[in-house]
Amino acid sequence: MSGLDTGTGLRPGWPTPGRARPSYSETTTGWFAMKPSADRFLDVTHDVCPMTFVKTKLMIGKMSGGQIGEVRLKAGEPLENVPRSVVELGHQIVDLSAETDTPDVWRLTFRIAGG
Repeated sequence: MSGLDTGTGLRPGWPTPGRARPSYSETTTGWFAMKPSADRFLDVTHDVCPMTFVKTKLMIGKMSGGQIGEVRLKAGEPLENVPRSVVELGHQIVDLSAETDTPDVWRLTFRIAGG
């Protein structure tokens, strides 16, 4: 996956802890056109690490190559760890964005490898 920051596994300009949500122009660099709808959805906003990724990994295990997963998670440790772990498993981050109506809640969208 070219263009990924090797330290975080995310594309340059994507949010990192302690950084404000990027503007639309920062995240739109031509590598994605439209966010696809998710085949599976998981809300881990009431969980803490490491359960946030344990539940995400269980969801990933039920998915096939090319499917889209979406995880709703809180800022802080889950926002740091879950996207990085998804990339470490070989999957592609499609989108990572803050919810506009819920402070400190983010949506991670990813595509399962092999599809």
